[in-house]
Amino acid sequence: MSIRRPRLCRRACGLSLIELLVFIVVVSIAVVGVLLILNTTVAKSGDPAVRKQMVAIAESLLEEVELMPFTYCDPDDPNVLTATPPSPYGCANPIEGTTNPTPTTETRGSPSNPFDNVWDYNTFNMTGIKDLTGTSTITGLGSYTAAVSVAAVTLSGISAASGDAVLITVTVTSPHGDSIKLDGYRARYAPNSP
Repeated sequence: MSIRRPRLCRRACGLSLIELLVFIVVVSIAVVGVLLILNTTVAKSGDPAVRKQMVAIAESLLEEVELMPFTYCDPDDPNVLTATPPSPYGCANPIEGTTNPTPTTETRGSPSNPFDNVWDYNTFNMTGIKDLTGTSTITGLGSYTAAVSVAAVTLSGISAASGDAVLITVTVTSPHGDSIKLDGYRARYAPNSP
């Protein structure tokens, strides 16, 4: 006596070689896709750190410029406390719109003659981010660059022609060539207070 298997079971009990190969190809394509996504994610995982560093540098430099006096005359000018509009305000050296520090011997980190006015930073460039003394490059930031521009603007009814409001733009470039710009406004609210 022989046992007969049902017909359905004989055909459906296993996989053919073609079915197995198709399954392997489909799974391989899916695995390769997932690995490509993981590879891209891992490769880009350091980018946010570089961007955060660029933002931190730009914020720091922008704050440094915004905290400087914004007077009619350079704070070293003998008429700084008595200067009044219109330009040249009675200053020996009016400073508005200058592309060089006033006086030209001022530098960012100088212990004897440092930048002392917002306009001193106009066209300031720094290769390798330096501390406030201007002599020491901060560890790890030697490949970054920063540039500052200062321009008179019209702001909330303050005319650009008066020079009483400025737009400060700080641009920081990473070692990879990416750059970020931060803008800040400064109004002259205490023109005779150095």
